[in-house]
Amino acid sequence: MSAQPDQDDLFSSPPPKKSETASEAAPASAEPPAKGGGEGYDAASIEVLEGLEAVRRRPGMYIGGTDERALHHLFAEVLDNSMDEVVAGWADRIEVRLDADGSVTVADNGRGIPTGPHPKFKDKSALEVVFTTLHAGGKFSDKSYKTAGGLHGVGAAVVNALSERLEVEVAREKTLWRQVFERGLPVGKLEKIGAAPNRRGTTVRFLADDQIFHGKARFKPARLFAMARSKAFLRRGVEIRWSCDPSLIEGTDTPDQAVLNFPGGLSDRLAEIIGTKSQVTQSQFSGRIEKEEGHGAVEWAVSWSLVGFGDADGFVDSFCNTVPTPQGGSHEQGLRNALTKGLRAYAELTGVKKGSLITPEDVMGGAGALVSVFIHDPEFQGQTKDRLATAEATRIVEGSVRDRFDHWLGGSPKEADILLQWVIERAEDRMRRRKEKQVKRQTASRKLRLPGKLADCSRAGSDNTELFLVEGDSAGGSAKQARNRETQAILPLRGKILNVASATADKMAANQEISDLLLALGVQTGAKFNPDDLRYERVIIMTDADVDGAHIAALLITFFYTAMPRLIEAGRLFLAQPPLYRLTQGSKTVYARDDAHREELLKSEFKAGSKVDVGRFKGLGEMTPSQLKSTTMDPKVRQLARVTFDAAARPSFEALVETLMGKKAELRFQYIQDHAPQFTMAALDV
Repeated sequence: MSAQPDQDDLFSSPPPKKSETASEAAPASAEPPAKGGGEGYDAASIEVLEGLEAVRRRPGMYIGGTDERALHHLFAEVLDNSMDEVVAGWADRIEVRLDADGSVTVADNGRGIPTGPHPKFKDKSALEVVFTTLHAGGKFSDKSYKTAGGLHGVGAAVVNALSERLEVEVAREKTLWRQVFERGLPVGKLEKIGAAPNRRGTTVRFLADDQIFHGKARFKPARLFAMARSKAFLRRGVEIRWSCDPSLIEGTDTPDQAVLNFPGGLSDRLAEIIGTKSQVTQSQFSGRIEKEEGHGAVEWAVSWSLVGFGDADGFVDSFCNTVPTPQGGSHEQGLRNALTKGLRAYAELTGVKKGSLITPEDVMGGAGALVSVFIHDPEFQGQTKDRLATAEATRIVEGSVRDRFDHWLGGSPKEADILLQWVIERAEDRMRRRKEKQVKRQTASRKLRLPGKLADCSRAGSDNTELFLVEGDSAGGSAKQARNRETQAILPLRGKILNVASATADKMAANQEISDLLLALGVQTGAKFNPDDLRYERVIIMTDADVDGAHIAALLITFFYTAMPRLIEAGRLFLAQPPLYRLTQGSKTVYARDDAHREELLKSEFKAGSKVDVGRFKGLGEMTPSQLKSTTMDPKVRQLARVTFDAAARPSFEALVETLMGKKAELRFQYIQDHAPQFTMAALDV
């Protein structure tokens, strides 16, 4: 940001106005549609989406949906671009502002987006190309950025496409430039505003499009502030200036003005989380190592709590190139390896034989850990970057942390002995619980006699075991033949399970299907539910890939959410992903999950114009055991969707369950009317 008096002109401009785009207009039709919509399919029916229209048509492919989480992902994309300038060493200050009209501004004092003509598009500036073209950016190689959070070249363009209005100002080479966009389309060319001798960097202001987010999703000051604050912890020396219109502030936890700067980095953040909680060791284990002459880095902070961390026994928060990775990944695995191997080695060095019992579960179970890695060209799973998939990150983190951990243990032998004994006690307690569970399992197995129902697995303990809940005996028969008998159990359910959201407690207790399910799981419901009693490590809902299957899955999820929400909180409930189509050409066969996946595979796996036989599965029972195993049940090749929900959002979840599954049909009818355009299972955050 500039120190000039006119630097806030962007904030004082009139509120953005709505405008129509080509994507909202009805496409011209070459001929009237045929009755039934089937015979009118010809060459003119094939649409070619140009520019950013694909993003507006299918925003879920780029930001994961159109809900509140997806809305805030827009802010993350813009903030990540500014943080990449910080990480590269070109910026040290970022300003974030939320205005009363709901628009967000992110400004940095970095190099500024290039404004010269683009070599490939002579009539466009590089800035316009960045904001209007997918897969256009400066992070595909290491010429401009050694490490970066934005990798796919779609972030800026996606934000532009999904914004009612977006304004960009760039101060570069002592000149100020400005361009305005509306719903992804430039309002005019890049304008030269004038001289800016004391200013440099990029300022982006955008207002999310209520046509995309349906006018209900609004930026939450508390959430934006938390996201900005986490970035300040991740890069020592960066200063993030936060401001928010006071009229938007709810409560007292979020300030309307703040300067965020944390010289201690992750160590400061962990100390803040720990507060006054009693710790196993007096000092936390933290550090930072720069790799390859500043082209990468690993930073970590770990402490072990005697009392846990709120509702959780332990936690690991991880980041890659300042991007949060809530689903973990290879960098978290490297941290676990380093701490586990380090403690085992220390036990061997000091002659403590019980150290061989230690597992990562024992070490990390009571730990509060933060780990941040900066690496070149990381691989994430999906555009929203929830999980790091770069295998090399495991080696980098483990190698960096392990050596420092060995020195930390050796430098404080008294504290190291206390930590080792505490972890060994956890290991012994884990083994004791496992033995108790095996006894319970054997006892329960003797009591469970459900002919034609439960096909139990042979493993005595619950480790790595799975219970598949399938609809009907036909699907159950295929699943029983396809399963791994040692670790996979099958429980066929007859028809649609009771809707517990609208049922009385007596009716629920008298329901045979629910009784069988609870007996198979080995648990009770409500306050009596104990996750340690679960006879299986994972519970997997496996229904047909159609509307009825989705309904049964929704009823089961409602049951688990109502009767045993801690099962979901523990991350032990999953949805199987069976295919809907089989695509065959000669000896080649591939499977598609849905219509969109089918079209994608037809384009990517087969030659254009070649004949491909497309078969549609009517249900799981129609699949052969080998097909069901190779597509849906084999852990080596299958995909599972974990069912999750944000505990902080429990009231809104309960209200949604009551609306969709409760007794009042008028609430359900009104909800479907209001949300018909985007009504999907995504409402359950699966």
